[in-house]
Amino acid sequence: MLSQYLYISTAPNLSRGDVDSILEASARNNPERGITGLLLYNGRNFLQLIEGEESALVALMVRIGNDPRHTGVSILERRAIEQRACPGWAMKRVLIAESIAGRRDQLERDLPADLDEQTRRIILNFAILN
Repeated sequence: MLSQYLYISTAPNLSRGDVDSILEASARNNPERGITGLLLYNGRNFLQLIEGEESALVALMVRIGNDPRHTGVSILERRAIEQRACPGWAMKRVLIAESIAGRRDQLERDLPADLDEQTRRIILNFAILN
């Protein structure tokens, strides 16, 4: 059974290199685990969407919860899905535009077309927070 999780966490002290390292590890490890998704980082918080078999996602969430680089991991959505919204993305970093005014437009272009509307709204709301 395929599932999709959307979570948020706090990681205020990460450098760009730290975030790049997380993305590189995800791109390396996720394909063998059958996990796809996307990641946003606003300089203080992560918002991540992960998709895959339920057992793989549970194991990943345990690793994420134990990762000392971030705290306050909170699952916003957890649902069974028929098909992936991010099938080709081992883990795509979705960049947040510097200008708040440009963020919504940029995200609308970058987010997957098959993304659930409620999930899309949560991601867009996250992006305009800071």
